[in-house]
Amino acid sequence: MKIIITGGAGFLGSLVATELLRAADAGQAPIPFDEILSVDLAPCPVQDERVTSLVGDLASPDVLREAVTAEVVGIFHLAAVLSGGSEADFDLAMRVNVDGTRALLEAARAAGSAPRFVFTSSLAVFGGNVPEVVPETWAAQPDSTYGAAKAMGELLVNEYSRRGWVDARICRLPTISVRPGVPNSAASSFASGIIREPLAGVESVCPVPHETRMWLSSPEAAVRNLVFALGVPGEALGAWRGINIPGISVTVGEMLAALDEVGGPDARALVRDERDPAVEGIVCSWPGEFEVQRLLDAGFTRDEDFLSVVRRYADGLAAR
Repeated sequence: MKIIITGGAGFLGSLVATELLRAADAGQAPIPFDEILSVDLAPCPVQDERVTSLVGDLASPDVLREAVTAEVVGIFHLAAVLSGGSEADFDLAMRVNVDGTRALLEAARAAGSAPRFVFTSSLAVFGGNVPEVVPETWAAQPDSTYGAAKAMGELLVNEYSRRGWVDARICRLPTISVRPGVPNSAASSFASGIIREPLAGVESVCPVPHETRMWLSSPEAAVRNLVFALGVPGEALGAWRGINIPGISVTVGEMLAALDEVGGPDARALVRDERDPAVEGIVCSWPGEFEVQRLLDAGFTRDEDFLSVVRRYADGLAAR
């Protein structure tokens, strides 16, 4: 019994693999499995005999035929071109985020095992005039190429689930902060950069107004929720499988205040304001808060507050 993680060599993908292994070792696996297969352009960094890597392009039919077999019981589809990269290269975004998703779904359909399929979508599917707190039933109206591609992916995944070819969970992730490492192509990359870089003594740029409200999750909480979603029975989700993964609503000004409290005024002074209309146009179109009480009651979790997220990240830096 095998679980596939597309994008398994990436930051979130490797964390999902680690969390799956931890849960299995604790007797708490969301579904039974004995192998994790990472499908990515590089090997998964997780060192465990239960983790194997298939290095190749997800768009390749040969790669998909090798990866998606009747033994597959679960798929985490994390591979994607992110928001900034999608806006810069429309054709690449369509090839990877839309065509690649359909190709993976077709491979699952051909395998015939109807695996549980966790699709990581994004709050970027929302745009236009959204309410201050977005209800669960609010319709997608993306204002970016990335959001449009993810919305198309959601419809594809839900239709394949409706037909019984996969058993879907469409997880719209909050913006992840604080993400370690280096900046990525996401328009929201600054949400980690304005914390991560100053705590390392490096200057950072804030490209949006301080009153911008963001829906955030720590990496740890996001990964726990993705793995939890795999174990939720499909019938508990209903016909439409889209869920807004719980996060916390924080303004950029409040994020900088948390940086000041944890890192001190010297760290705070390393962040300078430099408005970027391209980033602002994407990020400021996203909702800043969602109704998630039903999901919390069902067992999903979220961070206590952003200050504790920053403290935990800083403690991790100190321990290295």
